[in-house]
Amino acid sequence: MTKQIHLAAHFPGVNNTTVWSDPRSGSQIDFDSFKHLAQTAERGKFDFFFLAEGLRLREMKGRIHDLDVVGRPESLTVLSALSAVTTHLGLAATVNSTFNEPYEVARRLASLDHLSGGRAAWNVVTSWDAFTGENFRRGGYLAEADRYTRAREFLQTARELWDSWASDALPRSEGRFVRPGGIGFFEHTGQHFDIRGRFDVPRPPQGNPVIIQAGDSEEGREFAASSADVIFSRHSKLEEGRTFYRDVKRRLEKYGRTADDLKILPAVTYVLGDTQEEAEERAAEIRRAQVGPQTAILFLEAIWGRDLSGYDPDGPLPDIEPDLETDVSKGRAQFRRDRAETAAKWRALAEEKNLSIRELVIETAAPQTFVGTARSVAEEIDLFVQTDAADGFIFVPHLTPGGLDDLVDKVVPLLQEKGVFRADYTGPTLRHHLGLKELP
Repeated sequence: MTKQIHLAAHFPGVNNTTVWSDPRSGSQIDFDSFKHLAQTAERGKFDFFFLAEGLRLREMKGRIHDLDVVGRPESLTVLSALSAVTTHLGLAATVNSTFNEPYEVARRLASLDHLSGGRAAWNVVTSWDAFTGENFRRGGYLAEADRYTRAREFLQTARELWDSWASDALPRSEGRFVRPGGIGFFEHTGQHFDIRGRFDVPRPPQGNPVIIQAGDSEEGREFAASSADVIFSRHSKLEEGRTFYRDVKRRLEKYGRTADDLKILPAVTYVLGDTQEEAEERAAEIRRAQVGPQTAILFLEAIWGRDLSGYDPDGPLPDIEPDLETDVSKGRAQFRRDRAETAAKWRALAEEKNLSIRELVIETAAPQTFVGTARSVAEEIDLFVQTDAADGFIFVPHLTPGGLDDLVDKVVPLLQEKGVFRADYTGPTLRHHLGLKELP
């Protein structure tokens, strides 16, 4: 049976993908940039538009990473504004479960679902580091072993709040209600939350907003299998994707769920050209722009645990060994467990290919996923989905605000011709776009 492809767009904030130097690059914080990207995604009939969020900018020795976005507005506020200039596009936000509270988050997401007519989604994430925790009153950080226990209880509590309204307790225009007994009473006592009262926003149009989860650990996979509607996956290579897809889908049965109840959507990038050679040349230019001299040194310092600012990014790797007891990086989690192993692999690769520091970082950082002509990229997207490496993709453009334009104008029509992607929206809610069960 031919599967239908799901597409979404991601506008990151803390990242190393944005190419500031491109003359087509515009503002990363003006509402018009968000509006252009969202309306382009809706023109392409995408399922949803997804905003990432970092609660603290990444730093290295006090220097903010040169591709991170400074001054980014808060995501749910932006999406609420976008709900007025879109009609069908889903609106997804990353909201942290470590440094927020269930009542506040549930209220804001229910409000977005009402404002948009049932198009809200929540990417549930956790944080591990004390650097981010410094921004919050309790300070410090949540022990890594407790991150997912809090996230599970956080989501459970939010759902209790959304479900606390009886289905027939609907607001009247004068602000009173049909059945006062059905209005929002909740009481939750657990390891992380002990709250009770009345939830003051009616049940969302979707019942619950769509839940997205991005964890790839064992705990993250189980959390997604038990509770999520979408996984924001990092597995964008064909065989890796198939392995991840099988592993997560097999976990669903023990939670009374089917394969259709959870969509796996890897984060991907793309570069188009009139020929394969032209696309590959563009991709190489983009990668070099994404890994400038400062970024290359910062990536290396994150592994070496040393100040390497005196080294030439276009020269060889340092001849000193990593300091595994020190972490000079702030706000990064990628290398905290396996720095020694990563350093050994990087040194071997640099020696094998005679790579400079910058060339090594370009080689090891994630390359563009789909590189080619519009037709070859459309064929590759379809191959991933039809062979169960994914249910679709979340595209991360390297340009703002026009980074989706050629994908929508050149690739989407080819997928529509193949009959594997919708020609138009057929329902009003994000849950409908994703083919998820409607909640009672």
